[in-house]
Amino acid sequence: MQAAADDHALAADLAAAAGRLLLDVRDEQGFADARALKDTGDLRAHEYLMAALAERCPGDAVLSEEGRASVAGKRAGGDDRAPTRNASDAERRTADRVWIVDPLDGTREFSEEGRRDWAVHVALWRRDPSGGGRLVAGAVALPAQGLTLRTDATGGASLVRVDPGEPDPVTAGKDASRKGQPREVPLHAPAPDAGKLRIAVSRTRPPDFLRQLADRIDLDVELVPIGSAGAKISAVLLGEVDAYVHAGGQYEWDSAAPAAVALAAGAHASRVDGAPLEYNREDPRLPDILVCHPVSAPTLLTGIRDVRGALPD
Repeated sequence: MQAAADDHALAADLAAAAGRLLLDVRDEQGFADARALKDTGDLRAHEYLMAALAERCPGDAVLSEEGRASVAGKRAGGDDRAPTRNASDAERRTADRVWIVDPLDGTREFSEEGRRDWAVHVALWRRDPSGGGRLVAGAVALPAQGLTLRTDATGGASLVRVDPGEPDPVTAGKDASRKGQPREVPLHAPAPDAGKLRIAVSRTRPPDFLRQLADRIDLDVELVPIGSAGAKISAVLLGEVDAYVHAGGQYEWDSAAPAAVALAAGAHASRVDGAPLEYNREDPRLPDILVCHPVSAPTLLTGIRDVRGALPD
């Protein structure tokens, strides 16, 4: 079952708008107090997305990273509210439509001046007639890069670029000049160069087996540290790296939107054992992921299987 065209547009609009809000938070707070900047950004983006989805899609359930009980004590800028809670697990598990969002993916990078590898994720999971479900729409905003990667109603994906510093095409109104209009082009996962493979890895916790994987694959492998998961998967789709492998623990909100866009762009996206990525499960943990061009998937899946099989339990 496909998402309506409005769902694709809404995902992109909300991700981009939350990204603009986060850029404003950076300008307002500065970088002297990293913890305050992180907490303020997390909470404001979360509250914006929760309010916007409640207004635009009042019957839908929402699963947000910042709506968890474990962050209920988070405060920002003198605001004494706890973050708006997610839909209950019972409601989410029986809902036909569930938005899975990460209001600020890459808080560490967001709090570091000059870093651009952080993102906003907005994805829609929809139940199908068989009782299962899948991701049907998604968008990843890279606000500091002026980019949004999104699914579209054709079943493909698009890249939307707004030059930093130019007028905001949403707030400028219908009469805005072309200077500030977003430029949208089709997005297709590019194939890697022959004999080479650049793999995006975590800046702080790259999987240990990746170094062994690099030694086993008969290719020139380069491990490229990048911040947020959304930024890593976007880098694959933009041709800046060739693959993203992660096995250090994640949740559904870390990968839902990037995976939706990657699949729409023709990329391979799966668990590191090749199993499909599944969302809106009872337990939202989704600890590992592989995203790459389909031509690289067999080599990487085989290499990962061999290395992990050789590791001690």
